[in-house]
Amino acid sequence: MHFLPVTNNDLRSRGWGCPDIVLVTGDAYVDHPSYGAAVIGRVLEAAGFKVGIIAQPDWRSTDDFRKLGEPRLFFGITAGNLDSMVANYTSTKRPRKKDDFSPGGRAGLRPDRAAIVYANRVREAYSDVPIVIGGIEASLRRFAHYDWWDNTVRRSILVDSRADILVYGMGERQIVEIAQRIEDGRDLDGIRGTMVLRKLSAISPQLSADALQDTEGSSRLSMIDDRLSAFVEIPSYEEVKDDKDRFNEAFRGISLNQDPFSGKTIIQGHGTHYVIQFPPPLPMKPSELDHIYNLPYQKAWHLSYDKEGGVPGFETVRFSIISHRGCCGDCSFCSLSMHQGRIVQSRSKRSIIEEAKALAGKKDFRGTITDIGGPTANLYQASCSRWEGKGACIERSCLVPKVCRNLLPGYEESMDLYKEIMKLPGVRHVFIESGLRYDLLVQDRAAEYLRHICAFHISGQMKVAPEHCVDHVLNIMNKPSFDIYEQFVKRFEEAKRKAGKKLYLVNYFISAHPGATLADALKLSRYLKKRGIHPEQIQDFTPLPLTLSGTIYYTEKDPYTGKRIYVAKTFRERKMHRALVQYNNPKNRHLIREAMKLLQSNKS
Repeated sequence: MHFLPVTNNDLRSRGWGCPDIVLVTGDAYVDHPSYGAAVIGRVLEAAGFKVGIIAQPDWRSTDDFRKLGEPRLFFGITAGNLDSMVANYTSTKRPRKKDDFSPGGRAGLRPDRAAIVYANRVREAYSDVPIVIGGIEASLRRFAHYDWWDNTVRRSILVDSRADILVYGMGERQIVEIAQRIEDGRDLDGIRGTMVLRKLSAISPQLSADALQDTEGSSRLSMIDDRLSAFVEIPSYEEVKDDKDRFNEAFRGISLNQDPFSGKTIIQGHGTHYVIQFPPPLPMKPSELDHIYNLPYQKAWHLSYDKEGGVPGFETVRFSIISHRGCCGDCSFCSLSMHQGRIVQSRSKRSIIEEAKALAGKKDFRGTITDIGGPTANLYQASCSRWEGKGACIERSCLVPKVCRNLLPGYEESMDLYKEIMKLPGVRHVFIESGLRYDLLVQDRAAEYLRHICAFHISGQMKVAPEHCVDHVLNIMNKPSFDIYEQFVKRFEEAKRKAGKKLYLVNYFISAHPGATLADALKLSRYLKKRGIHPEQIQDFTPLPLTLSGTIYYTEKDPYTGKRIYVAKTFRERKMHRALVQYNNPKNRHLIREAMKLLQSNKS
C-alpha cells in the first residue's frame, strides 16, 4: 500500500504518464478518513481512476499546479477541512499564528478564499481542463452569501472560481459520477449534490432549453427523477446584495430544500447567468459507508512532513474511528445541516470492529482508541421511520423543543459495539472524545447508556455544549431549554457516582450569539460563578455562511418570522460578552467594569 502520488517520481514509479485526476487541497496531505481530500482520492482510486494530490501549493505562481502535469479528466479543488477564512483568522479577524492542518503547525500555507485562488491558478495553467470544486468552503458558499470577513454579500463561489461544477455536502458519490461522465464525454447536469452555472435565456416555468434539454428534447433533470424537473427560484445575487429581506427570502428557499427526499432544484440569478443546485444526494447505506471507511488509507501524514514534526491536527484523530455522519440536532450556528445533512447515517458494527482491529495492530498503538464518534457521539445508529423514504421533518426539529418520540437512539447498538472492541487483543481503553447531546441523555431510556459510558468510556472529561443559560437565546440557537441541561447535570452526577469515577463536565459556551444582550451575558456569568464553573471552552460567535445564525447576524431578523433580533456587532461589545462569561480571568476586569457601567446606564 502507498500514498497517492504527489511528485513526478511517484507517477513514474507507478508507470503512469499522467494522472486521470489531480486533487488540490489547502491542507497538508494526511491519508486518513478525517481528511476530505484523502477520502475523495481513495474513493476515486477504488473506482479505477489514477489520482494524484497537490497539497498546499504555492499559489503565487502556476508552478506547483503544473508539477503533476495536466490530468486526463479534471482537477478537483478543496480549501481543506475548514473554510480557509476560518482556518486563517481568529474570531476577531486577526491572522492565526498556527494552522493545525499544516506541517509543523505553520500558518500562512494556504491563501484566503483558497478554493477561488486555486481554481483560478489552475485555469491560468491549463485553460481547457475541467475544474471541480468541493469541500466545506465550496459547500457553504455555493449561493450568494454573507461574508463576515469582508462584511459584504459575495457571489456564489462557483462564479468567482470559474469552476465547471461544484460538489456540495459529502461528495463521494458525486465525484465518481462526475469522473465517469467526463470520461464518457457526457454533460454534468442533473447530478444530485452538485451545482452548475448556466446562461439562461429568461426566467420561466421551464428552464432554458439550451441549458437543460438533451439532444432528444427530454429534460435532463427529469432523467434523474421526475421531481427534479420542478425548481424553486430564489432572489438573485443582485437582489440579496441590496435588500436584507430578499436575503432572508433566499435563505428560506435554500434551507427548505435541503432534504434529499423533498428538496427541489434551486436556481439563483447572477447577472446574465444562473447557478443551479440539484437536490442533495440520498442518504448512504451502511454498506456504502463501510466501503468508504475501509479503503486502504495509510492512517498517517505524508512522509515528506516528518522533518517538520508532522501535522498537529492528525494527532487528535490518529487512533480515532468515525462511526457515523449527519446530525439531526440542526443547531442554528452549525454548518452540519447544510453540509452533512440532518439524517444520521451509520457504519455497520462489523466495519468499525475491523478498523479497530487494524488500529490495534499498528506498531505505535498503545492500547487506547481515543474516540469512536461523529458530529454527535451518541447518535450512532440513531434512526427514524421517516428517514428511510420521506426524509427529515420540515415543520419541526428532531430534538427541540424536546426529543421527538419517533427518534430512536442506538444505545444498545453502541454499547454492544464498545464491548466488542474492548475484547480485541491489545485494546485497553475505548474513549468517547466527540461531543454528546445532553438532551438525549436525560431520557429514561438513556440511563443505562449514560452509566455505561461513565463507567468505561469517559477518560475523565465529558464534552457537552449547553452554549448559554438564557432560554430566549437558546431558542434562537435551536437548543433546548436550560432546564434540560440542569436535569442532565443531575443525571450525570448520579451516573458517575454509581460508576465510582471522578469525572468532570467540559461545557462549551458561545458568546455574543445573535439574540444575546450584555444583560444575558451577565446572567450567564452569574450562573457560572454560582456553580463554580470557570469556562475555558468559549467560542466567540462567528457568522458562518449559509447558517441560520449567520443569516440572523447579517439581517438582524429571523428569516422565518421576520421578527427583529438584537445582534452585538461591534468588537468592543463582543469582547465584553466574552469577558463576562470568563469572569475569573484577571485580564478581563477592565472590560467587565465597562460592561457593568454600560448595563447600569441602560437601566437608568
